[in-house]
Amino acid sequence: MAQTTPEPGVHSPGAPAAPAPVRRPRFHRAWSVAAVTFVTIVGAAAFASLPGLLIEPLHEEFDWSRGTIGFAVSVNLALYGLTAPFAAALMDRFGIRRVVAVALTVIAAGSLATVWMTAAWQLVLFWGVLVGLGSGSMALAFAATVTNRWFVARRGLVTGVLTAAGASGQLVFLPLLSWLVEDHGWRPAAVTVALSALAVVPFVWLLLRDHPADVGLAPYGAAGVVPKPAPVPGAARRAVTALASAARTGPFWLLAGTFAICGASTNGLVKTHFVPAAHDHGMPITAAASLLAVIGVFDVVGTVASGWFTDRFEARRLLAVYYALRGVSLLFLPMLLAPSVQPPMVFFIVFYGLDWVATVPPTIALCREHYGEDSAIVFGWVLASHQVGAAVVAFAGGVARDLFGSYDVVWYASGALCAAAALMSLVIRRRPAALAPAL
Repeated sequence: MAQTTPEPGVHSPGAPAAPAPVRRPRFHRAWSVAAVTFVTIVGAAAFASLPGLLIEPLHEEFDWSRGTIGFAVSVNLALYGLTAPFAAALMDRFGIRRVVAVALTVIAAGSLATVWMTAAWQLVLFWGVLVGLGSGSMALAFAATVTNRWFVARRGLVTGVLTAAGASGQLVFLPLLSWLVEDHGWRPAAVTVALSALAVVPFVWLLLRDHPADVGLAPYGAAGVVPKPAPVPGAARRAVTALASAARTGPFWLLAGTFAICGASTNGLVKTHFVPAAHDHGMPITAAASLLAVIGVFDVVGTVASGWFTDRFEARRLLAVYYALRGVSLLFLPMLLAPSVQPPMVFFIVFYGLDWVATVPPTIALCREHYGEDSAIVFGWVLASHQVGAAVVAFAGGVARDLFGSYDVVWYASGALCAAAALMSLVIRRRPAALAPAL
């Protein structure tokens, strides 16, 4: 009996069903999710703009030492980092929307509570612990999770844009917060941080979606729809298991070490101590805060460009260049501080701003290359080292200022550490494609 070939598009009985056509909209919703994530990080970035502005007002009002205030900031920075890997696992278990909405609420509560504090331990509890825990859940692991789920193509670019969102928030809030602190005191600034965090919650809840499969889409650049995975129980266990597995590999320790130096030379040093250091040289607080805001402008450019470079060049070599350039700039900074803003300081701000968090896209790319599906959680642990490094220098910088009357020794030490980070980056080996874990 002759066999007939079914006509195209006609399903023959007993034959496997043809795959469902992939829905390919002209404008992919992944870009809308990325936009909501960007706005969320911008809105939450106000809390990161305030610590450097609080050191002098709190010292004057409560007579707390700069080391004491720096300790509260260091607790905030350390918890920011240590919470991140657990937050990434919690996002797998409960969804991005729930985790981020709760985190923003905790940030608002902690910032608002500082208005009524009367003792240093309350600063540590409210700003250090509560804001630290909330901000840790809003850390870069959030951006990494969104990028990994919604994008296959353009991951480096999207990572750069979302990383730059924090700098954009700094740009938006620093001039406003410095004006509030200078003219109205630090309490209105703390209330502004709380309100900005709460204002973002509706956007997260109404517009953010956990997976492309929730709306019947394939990730941007993927060939087909990726089924939504079942909720992963045991978030804490998974975070610890991912750490234990990654800790047996050399790249993890090199990435963690370089990122610790990254945190020490940015959040711990410049973001926390640049304003009081400039004020020591006679520069008004508003002028110093405006310089930090300008860093935020060029950080956006540098980080987006770094994401573009990461899609095209070897990540470890990019890291080496970024750390080397940062170290050189920090060595020159003590000679540039003055009562007014001079052209050499403007050049430093532009140069340093381009490098501020340009390290993030290649670091995430290396985590993805070596650790596959666990890369967001592993990056969370790498980010924890970033914040531990930042916490150490936030505290040490305040102590150094109390002991020596100057921040100079901290600038020079951070420059030397950046040189070490550049060498460590070159030691990271590329993983052969055949051995790389499936994404």
